Amino acid sequence: MNPRMKSLAGGRAVWFCVLVGVLPIAAAQTNGPAVTPPLVPRSTFIQPANAKEGRDPFFPLSLRPYASAVVPTANTTDLSALAIQGMSGSPDHRLVIINNVTFAVGDEAEVITPQGRIRIHCLEITGNSAVVEANGQRQQLHYGLKP
Repeated sequence: MNPRMKSLAGGRAVWFCVLVGVLPIAAAQTNGPAVTPPLVPRSTFIQPANAKEGRDPFFPLSLRPYASAVVPTANTTDLSALAIQGMSGSPDHRLVIINNVTFAVGDEAEVITPQGRIRIHCLEITGNSAVVEANGQRQQLHYGLKP
């Protein structure tokens, strides 16, 4: 066999081993030091309590980030701002409109008051009144009476 043919045949054998995967297996079996992957640092985010601690980079004038840092002091809810604006429905399925939200008996929803949002639960609707509950406080509202 010609020396040039031998070198081509040897080169092809090496490429065949590389393609088949014989050489990488032999290289993986070396007794070198174990390589550990680098540790990826974890991101830590701290919610600012006030504007001096940080701000929202997308809405720098927003006060939203600081609202969650405010802890409510009492669990009392002022129900005096609730008012019935209308009543409807058949006698067996009465509906009442309280601060622009329609309720049936058993319904629960948020209503908007001057003090903020209040989640109320409608317990009873009779004649021209309704009994609602919010944060454990019950109040009877009468139709036609302003707060």
